[in-house]
Amino acid sequence: MFPPECTEAGYTQMQVIDLSQSIEPGMPCYPGASGALFQPISSIEKDGFAEQLLTISSHTGTHIDLPSHIIEGAPSLETFDINRFAGKGVVLDVRDAPGNVITIEMLKPFFSEITTCEFLLLCTGMSRYWGTPLYFESYPVLSTDAAQWLSGFNLQGIGVDMISVDAPDQADFPVHKSLLQNGLLIIENLTGLLNLLHNPFLFCCFPLKIFRGEASPVRAVAMVNEMDLA
Repeated sequence: MFPPECTEAGYTQMQVIDLSQSIEPGMPCYPGASGALFQPISSIEKDGFAEQLLTISSHTGTHIDLPSHIIEGAPSLETFDINRFAGKGVVLDVRDAPGNVITIEMLKPFFSEITTCEFLLLCTGMSRYWGTPLYFESYPVLSTDAAQWLSGFNLQGIGVDMISVDAPDQADFPVHKSLLQNGLLIIENLTGLLNLLHNPFLFCCFPLKIFRGEASPVRAVAMVNEMDLA
């Protein structure tokens, strides 16, 4: 699973690139969802140590969706081996999706890249609107045909730099269902993908170890050989 540059001999040549949004008070959240709450419960001045209570949704910030998020009786987080959350990543540039729909025809030129990766990350450019109302509006999404087509590859997951893989007016979540019922993981709210176009890397999106979790915030990163960034 791990490329040669991740071995001990080559580790010093690796650069770790953060692809995660910060979890903080007032951060964007899916419309209608509860926002992140931060409550101090002790302080250094009063108690000799600092501690705070965090109240967050399992879908807060950069997070991963498991099949049980949408499909009744489907596998939840504890059933997945930790190796399922890391693998070879590829970023595709889909910023020019016509009509904000990512079609099979748009993806076909990248057939060889899709065939050789385990995590396909779609760069739509929407992360630049994080923290603004535009982040929730008119973002590109996969057509249901394209989602089904991608499910035919040997992928572990699909990642996007937007609030959802489904359009805001699609209450039945067809893209979620298509990907998750075929065993693909979904990573939403990624950032920094533009810097990884055409560069091979190891993608990691390790979730919290939540029993019966249907989702979890992740610290998504790309581990890139510094020579590939030159």
